[in-house]
Amino acid sequence: MIKNILAIDNSAAMRQIISATLTTAGYEVTVARDGNEGLEWALVERFDLVLTDQHMPGKCGFDLINELRANYAYRTTPILVLTTESGEPFKDAARFAGATGWIEKPLDPDLLTERGALGASGAARSRQNPRAARRETPSAIRKTGQHSAVT
Repeated sequence: MIKNILAIDNSAAMRQIISATLTTAGYEVTVARDGNEGLEWALVERFDLVLTDQHMPGKCGFDLINELRANYAYRTTPILVLTTESGEPFKDAARFAGATGWIEKPLDPDLLTERGALGASGAARSRQNPRAARRETPSAIRKTGQHSAVT
């Protein structure tokens, strides 16, 4: 069952759209600015679904997916790529990197929540998580020792 989602995108507007859409649907959402921050989050907390942009500074989506798939905890976790690309070469590269699937931008909020609910694999979500929040970066948590919500 999908409850806890990591969403990675270098666009602040896209992070806000994803977070607002999924939080409203009852998911707990953590956002990251790039692949490096996303990987940092994924290593300190276990997520049920990862959404990642492909084209980001630092670590691109495919590199992030490769690193996540090398980690035992993420070998079977659904990972969706958020992209403006729709060609077969891109889809082949996404599959090769280990992506479960992709969602084309601009995002359709209904499709986004449906994919979250289905876990990109067809399993239905049975209940909503009332504790939804965007959170501080893992570095900030290590410094402060707490996990506070950002509104």
